[in-house]
Amino acid sequence: MSLYVNIEKHLPSFDLKINFEHKKGVLGFLGASGSGKSISLKCISGLVSPSKGEIIVNDKVFYDSENKINLNCQNRKVGYLFQNYALFPNMNIIDNIEAGVSNISSKKRKSLTKEYIERFHLEGLEKHYPWQLSGGQQQRVALARALITSPDILLLDEPFSALDQHLRNNLEKELMDIVKNYSGNVIFVTHDINEAYRVCDDIIVYENGVSLEKRDKKDLFNYPKTLSEATLTGCKNISKARKTSNNTIYAENWGHEYTINNEVPENIEYICIRAHNIEVCTYNNAINTFPYIVDNIVENPFEFTIYLKNSINPNSNLVEFKTEKKNMSFSLNDTVYLKFSSDHLFYF
Repeated sequence: MSLYVNIEKHLPSFDLKINFEHKKGVLGFLGASGSGKSISLKCISGLVSPSKGEIIVNDKVFYDSENKINLNCQNRKVGYLFQNYALFPNMNIIDNIEAGVSNISSKKRKSLTKEYIERFHLEGLEKHYPWQLSGGQQQRVALARALITSPDILLLDEPFSALDQHLRNNLEKELMDIVKNYSGNVIFVTHDINEAYRVCDDIIVYENGVSLEKRDKKDLFNYPKTLSEATLTGCKNISKARKTSNNTIYAENWGHEYTINNEVPENIEYICIRAHNIEVCTYNNAINTFPYIVDNIVENPFEFTIYLKNSINPNSNLVEFKTEKKNMSFSLNDTVYLKFSSDHLFYF
């Protein structure tokens, strides 16, 4: 399985620019609302025509502006699961699923539909209409309709966004069990960082309509390369930075200088550390360890978020630190020594 996309689309609010290749696993599109994720799927599916470029799936050219190729949706063999599922409200479940295979014989269509109704545990709901179904049942109908065509590529556009958290967790597992048995390309759109990490193998971050470099999800979360990657993967502690020597960086927003294991690049702009990677020490003589004062404490269901200020320069930005409830030992105005291990600091 292979997927190649290199297109541009001129839009009123921004110019969409996508360039990536993908061969196996679930590819995630991660970005803020309005960054171009959903319009990218519409370009791949044929619902929207790019301004220029190429889209090739399994060596089949979907779109090539130079050679004036632009296959219609029906000829692209794309399974598309929309955010709102886009079921036909005036059709029952059987008719909605059969809509995906209306071009085959009636006998084969009914046999195939029966198979997918059983596969997606929709028995007994065949004559129901979408408005009579739960959110999870609607999703299964939409997914059955998308997969019954044996598509070359499956596009999942924020499939859990309309569901409550409990239902999302259950359906995420169900969906991924189905995807594991699907041999085609899968693109999963989300703005939820935890969801992206659980579901996807590789992730592309979107920045104002531009697709950044495709990254292995673990590499992306451990070592973001841009401010957008750091922000969208949930890093809260980000400071403007400048190089002060071959192995030191000054964090302008935190008011401290940090020693780094590797040589610092000349064009460094930011230094970052995730809240759960900051360590608490009982002394102040370790490398990259500094005194902070507890400024605020926020209780979450299973942990505390502690906000601390530089004890020497209180005008510096607050640093965010997280601790499990069983380890909670802080009070407001306590002095705490925080260690910023060079193994967990990342910069770009």
